[in-house]
Amino acid sequence: MKVSNATIRRRLFIALLVAVLAFTMLAGRLGYVQLWTGEELAAKAENSWRREIPFSAKRGEIRDRNGIELAYNISSPTIMAIPAQIKDAPSTAAQLAGVLGMPADKVLATIKKRQLIVRIQPGGRKITTDKAKQIRDLNLPGIVVAEDNKRYYPLGSFASHVLGFTGIDNQGLTGIEAKYNDMLVGINGNISYLADAKGRLMPGSSDTYLKPKDGLNLELTIDKGVQMIMERELDQAMVKLQADNIIAIAMDPNNGEILGMASRPTYEPDKYREVDSQIYNRNLPIWMTYEPGSTFKIITLSAALEEGKVDLKHDHFFDPGAVEIGGARLRCWKKGGHGSQTFLEVVQNSCNPGFVALGNRLGKDKLFEYIKGFGFGKKTGIDLGGEENGIMFKMSQVGPVELATTAFGQGVSVTPIQQITAVSAAINGGTLYKPHVAKAWINPDTGEVVDEVEPEVVRKVISERTSQQVREALEMVVAKGTGRNAFIDGYRVGGKTGTAQKVINGRYSPNEHIVSFIGFAPADDPKIVVYLAVDNPQGIQFGGVVAAPIVHNILADALPYMGIPPRQKQIERDYKYGETRIVTVPNLIGKTVSDIYEDLNMNFNLTSAGSGDTVIRQAPAAGSRVERGSTIRIYLAKDDDETHNH
Repeated sequence: MKVSNATIRRRLFIALLVAVLAFTMLAGRLGYVQLWTGEELAAKAENSWRREIPFSAKRGEIRDRNGIELAYNISSPTIMAIPAQIKDAPSTAAQLAGVLGMPADKVLATIKKRQLIVRIQPGGRKITTDKAKQIRDLNLPGIVVAEDNKRYYPLGSFASHVLGFTGIDNQGLTGIEAKYNDMLVGINGNISYLADAKGRLMPGSSDTYLKPKDGLNLELTIDKGVQMIMERELDQAMVKLQADNIIAIAMDPNNGEILGMASRPTYEPDKYREVDSQIYNRNLPIWMTYEPGSTFKIITLSAALEEGKVDLKHDHFFDPGAVEIGGARLRCWKKGGHGSQTFLEVVQNSCNPGFVALGNRLGKDKLFEYIKGFGFGKKTGIDLGGEENGIMFKMSQVGPVELATTAFGQGVSVTPIQQITAVSAAINGGTLYKPHVAKAWINPDTGEVVDEVEPEVVRKVISERTSQQVREALEMVVAKGTGRNAFIDGYRVGGKTGTAQKVINGRYSPNEHIVSFIGFAPADDPKIVVYLAVDNPQGIQFGGVVAAPIVHNILADALPYMGIPPRQKQIERDYKYGETRIVTVPNLIGKTVSDIYEDLNMNFNLTSAGSGDTVIRQAPAAGSRVERGSTIRIYLAKDDDETHNH
């Protein structure tokens, strides 16, 4: 069939038109790709070629309130492999294995993985700088020493339950490290380079370094000095008492700041794998719940005073030794009772029947309203993980017996942090604060404070007038009552003892107790409150005998350390038979020997040096407070020598 020229021309024209159209579309597409999406596509291509070697950010340091380092980072490099760049895998594996102390076959299997970058672990994670230098010196193709760091706790087990610890990837696992992990962790950086499909470095390309952004430094409310004193006393007490555990908290009652928190048994954060997980997972001062015993009477006392249900100095109570409530016989700790006493003496003597009377005067609704007002039955909200609620009676379960036992601290369950927070409110003027251990966040580069943790008021619980009466009553407990072992000469100390039977398998144990003491000073203007509880000490199990002396030791060292001066004006302590009285050294300078022997009576022993009959110097100095019977050394001279000496 013959095709006409016209048809051929038409077909050629159509073909030309299609070709022109196709070319126009191709040119348009090329232009679009080049002008509009070129940068995006180039970036995607570069990303597919880009390889990154991570550089860890430094985790923020943790410091005490005075800037002393409690947790910081030390350089600890990590070995990484880029499998595509390794030329002789068996030889590389053998050389690495020798330095890292790993089996060569395990290293070989790792570096032959079909991945862009692999970590050689565990031997290559967080190694010493010496090992890192050895590996750099081997100059092995495809092996990279990446900058890394690990956490270091310079003071060992110091405040370990507060600080917590981190894992292999510098992630916080417990304590403050976990609670504030996001603020401490920082943002990692890297070194990146371009490589082909086989992982080989692209010619003409250069490395780029993205600097890591370090985490913020955290300043705690913890005071290293106070914490050290507490830790020392807990160590000594564990040896002496052979207790199941011991708990201590020190707090500034005026703002909720935790000055110290410790418990035994303890652990070193660097070596947490070496101890039972219960030891590091349970921060006992905020986790452990138990019946508080008589330290809880401070709450009943505060409520009764605030509601005008008692006049401590003028109202009297007769204690026969036990009281019958709802068919239950509730005994006083003193066999035969205390007899007739004022309610101030009821507090001093920690008399259970007296507090049952106060509970009855208040009634269950009012008493439990105050118990909840002081924060019991719910978490305090302290910024540490693992806090427990404690357990309160449901109001429908509270009958006469439950009301009576709650009034003296039995049948309710509290945590140490609840107890110290509540007592702080009772003595600070009546304000309940939320306890906290974080104080400020600091920029690691500039040293500037980025954020400060302000004291957080929960509620006003009692009036300043009631709080003053509570302080005065608790000062009497230490001077003349069950807390006399916490008395510190020269310092006004208030406090309360506690002894509670342990509940084991739903029953009260006849011979296992948790004994406690809460003490504060100065009693007229509290700057520190210390709560201490000993779980099942061996031997005598009374709070006044076991716990009060430990709190005495903590306060006796902490108060001078905190710059709180002693004062001579304090309530005179009652001394029992066999106890040595503290007396003031008189001024003997200028007196004659005969005068001195007439005046000193039996309070002191004397030794002398020098010749003559007039005192020119003495040690200890006049005004010093010493035990009765202590020796005063006097230096004697004749009258003319005295003039010459002066």
